[in-house]
Amino acid sequence: MKISLLQQMYKDVLAGIPLARESHHYSSLINLCVEQPPEGDESCHQKHLPSTAGGIRSHQDTDISDVPATDDLSNSFANMSSSFCPREVMLLQLTLIKMMVTKAESQEIELHTRQKYCEILVLLLKEAKIDSKLIHLLGCNDRLLSHMASQTLASLVYFQLKEEDALNVTWLSFSVNTLLGFPGSARVADCLWTLAGILKGTLEDALVSRAGVLKKLLAPLDAVLEGFYNAILLHHFDSHHYASPYSEATNNLISFIDLLEVLLASRSELELPLRCQRILFLKVSYVLNLISSSIPYVIKKKLILLLKKCVLYKSREDAKSGSLFLQTPPLCEDMLALSNAVLQVVNLSWLNQIPLSGKSSYFGGSEAAPGDDSQGGSDQTVLRALSLVILKALEFKIHNSATEAEIKGDFESSMSQLLLFWRSHVKPSPQSHPVVHHCEWLSLVFMEQDDDMWEAAKALLLIYLKFYRLRRDAAANLSQKEEESWEFLVHTGGYNPHCIFLFFLEKIAFDSTVLLDFLISSETCFLEYLVRYLKLLGKEWHQFVDVCNHFDTRHSTSHPVCSVEPCHQEKQSFVTGERLQNAGCEQEPQTPMSLASSQNCPVFTAQQGDNEAAEWNQSDSLMGTDSASLLGSLQSLVNYDSSEDSEVESDGKECLVNTKQLPTNNEGEVRRRETGCSCRDGDRNPCTSEVSPLKPKGSCTSSCCTCTASSDNIAPLRIMLYKSTKCLEELQEAISRLQRRNLFPYNPSALLKLLSHVEKMSKSMNPQ
Repeated sequence: MKISLLQQMYKDVLAGIPLARESHHYSSLINLCVEQPPEGDESCHQKHLPSTAGGIRSHQDTDISDVPATDDLSNSFANMSSSFCPREVMLLQLTLIKMMVTKAESQEIELHTRQKYCEILVLLLKEAKIDSKLIHLLGCNDRLLSHMASQTLASLVYFQLKEEDALNVTWLSFSVNTLLGFPGSARVADCLWTLAGILKGTLEDALVSRAGVLKKLLAPLDAVLEGFYNAILLHHFDSHHYASPYSEATNNLISFIDLLEVLLASRSELELPLRCQRILFLKVSYVLNLISSSIPYVIKKKLILLLKKCVLYKSREDAKSGSLFLQTPPLCEDMLALSNAVLQVVNLSWLNQIPLSGKSSYFGGSEAAPGDDSQGGSDQTVLRALSLVILKALEFKIHNSATEAEIKGDFESSMSQLLLFWRSHVKPSPQSHPVVHHCEWLSLVFMEQDDDMWEAAKALLLIYLKFYRLRRDAAANLSQKEEESWEFLVHTGGYNPHCIFLFFLEKIAFDSTVLLDFLISSETCFLEYLVRYLKLLGKEWHQFVDVCNHFDTRHSTSHPVCSVEPCHQEKQSFVTGERLQNAGCEQEPQTPMSLASSQNCPVFTAQQGDNEAAEWNQSDSLMGTDSASLLGSLQSLVNYDSSEDSEVESDGKECLVNTKQLPTNNEGEVRRRETGCSCRDGDRNPCTSEVSPLKPKGSCTSSCCTCTASSDNIAPLRIMLYKSTKCLEELQEAISRLQRRNLFPYNPSALLKLLSHVEKMSKSMNPQ
């Protein structure tokens, strides 16, 4: 009889139909039949639970991810037979309570129906003492019952807090006693789950004053949570308790990490955060010690990803204002504390103590499919997260330093450790060239994760700008030797912004539509990065040109190359000559001094062999690979040219002569003569003919240089300069087209102005 009434009630609540009978009838119908043990008796609560035969698995066999969603359970309840066991009746009652809480807060339900639901819930709390029964269920070995009880208790506590502006005393007493009693108390994980569920409900509710609710919820637990933080991470921590990923200690710690994540998210709602919302920043050393301990890898990974969220955190005011740096004093103080702690352990070789697991997680198990060779690599997600934590820590530290001397040593040491870390765990693909320049590591590490990549690039750009300002403030006019030393250290440290930007453009085959996609997307900080970089580019145009020239020498020092721009030769100023080429060589960067003192490993130049023919073939192959990648560039996500006012542009076939793979030996010489190329031996500039820019109608002409002289007689060809500036010009044209049609998501006027300035500087070097 009771089952049929519960099923009918479930159908009515699901459909939003008003409940016809009095509230007491329904409250008694969904009241849980749980006989509670005597006060304080934790050992006997299991024998008072309903029979769960046939539906129970131990905690070791069931992870919380195995628990069916409430909606999945709900869909089956209305059609089940009346032969319910007590466990299934209880699950239906828990589902009904949670559904009624949701419906009572829904604006889509009629007012009198919502009021009826509220009356039933109040009766459950005041008369039936449903909160005590739910707390008792938390310790059940049936993980499904325990999980449903935790969710239902969280929804009821939040309902009472919002409707009555009062915190549930029974739940609060249980939480305080459980956390203070650690490690001797039971049901710690269940207590933490419930608190995290209440916080999540608060953050998802847009109709309440979240700040007021959070203060009322967390203020009584503030000191208790800080004490628990110290206990579980320090005072009572024993790695032996975490030997099994299914142990109670592991479950408690994972639950606490989840709670810390929600506390971090809730921080933005309060103008002055509580201590429990700041403790992760102020005592992050406990977390760093755990990461380097012998705890299971899954816990280390969760902690590292939590640290990544910390360094990317911004207050609501900073997010709204678009400020690059933290404005609120507590957050600035907390970020500095976190940064100092992270950099301190990094400089003590902390990274060497973190083995990155090569075993990935697979759906339905932990073993890879036959033939999957991904097991041999490192966990790239954790690698990127750790790298970003260190780079952001350096950014915060350097931004808040007044002089270069304060942070120069720490920066060089930390970057040295990070470069070693990257070199140990990032293996370039067999098809790519070996990494011989430190600035290339950033794109290799972060290329698969766009948002992380631009956060890392922005951090290094801001570090560069800060060092630049500090040096300028210290000495108004730097000598040439000081400038060369500065450039050398920047390349050695792997944070030259021009190198980083050009390496990225190479990775995307100079496809401007990729940049456009980043600009339109709200998931990355690319707009913020690009604006800052273009401003710098306007000030350091000559440095940018020099870096482009060194990219050209990296690809080849003696081989014919199609000229794609008029060869109006200027006197070339290589940034630091041999210093720049040696700056990023891949020796063991054991210390900052040894990292900075390497002078015998070329960076941008290809390694020359004794066999000239082999060198010729190698250089042609490099250029061919680059050309092929340009022709086979990433497909545009959107056809941004498909409009009536779009300029007619040439396709890949029409400009093939500019990018085709150059042949070798005699066949190559014949083809070069057939294209009408000319070369003059009299001066340093072998190019005599000009190449017109791509014409609207597709008439593409080309001029090739066929010099076979030694590298001493080869003039810079500026291929990288052309490709990079052409990419930016195409980006400017695409943005302008979208803006004219009112299709761009924001006002790009400032960005277009910066891109236009770059175009003018480029054309001033290569007048048409």
